[in-house]
Order: sequence, then C-alpha cells, then structure tokens
Amino acid sequence: MASELASTYAALILADEGLEITAEKITALTSAAGVEVEPIWASLLAKALEGKDVKELLTNVGSGAGAPAAAAPGAGAAAGGDAAPAEEKAKEEEKEESDDDMGFGLFD
Repeated sequence: MASELASTYAALILADEGLEITAEKITALTSAAGVEVEPIWASLLAKALEGKDVKELLTNVGSGAGAPAAAAPGAGAAAGGDAAPAEEKAKEEEKEESDDDMGFGLFD
C-alpha cells in the first residue's frame, strides 16, 4: 500500500510543479523518499495520467458528469429541441431513488 501511495504523491508533486509526469520521474521521487516502487507501477500510473491535467481533475472531484447539462436547462429548447422529456426523466429518476417508494425510511 505504501508504494501505491508514494507513487500517487510523486505524481501530485510533479503536477504541482508543472512538470511532465513520467515513470522515470515518479521512480526518482519515490526512491528519494526511500520507498521501493516496481517500475511497472510507475509506468502504468504515468500512462494513465498522460495527457491529463491533474490539477483540473482534482478541482473537479465533486462535480458529476451531468453538471454541464444541468447548468443550461433551456439549451435544448433554444436549439429547437423539447426540454420537457428530459425534465420528466429527471423527475422519474428522483422518484425511483427516494425512500418513499419502499415504504420505510432510515429512522422508521
């Protein structure tokens, strides 16, 4: 577990410094910290983060995939589409997720 955490911290350090995240740099940082990480894991992490803005990923952790669509509810109507079916679908999903449908709640 320590090696995965050290690799992740190394990638965060590189991103914070504005440096490219590479397997060699991850390995160098973890070695300097005294943590042994197999080169394959550093390589896989670097490959997974390749082309990604890690700072942007961290700032958008709490935002869901549907957030941009919810920000512009009239966009469908402005483009000539009908926004009503999307609103009905959202209401149906909310109803399905509620505890009222099951007939009991957490504190009943």
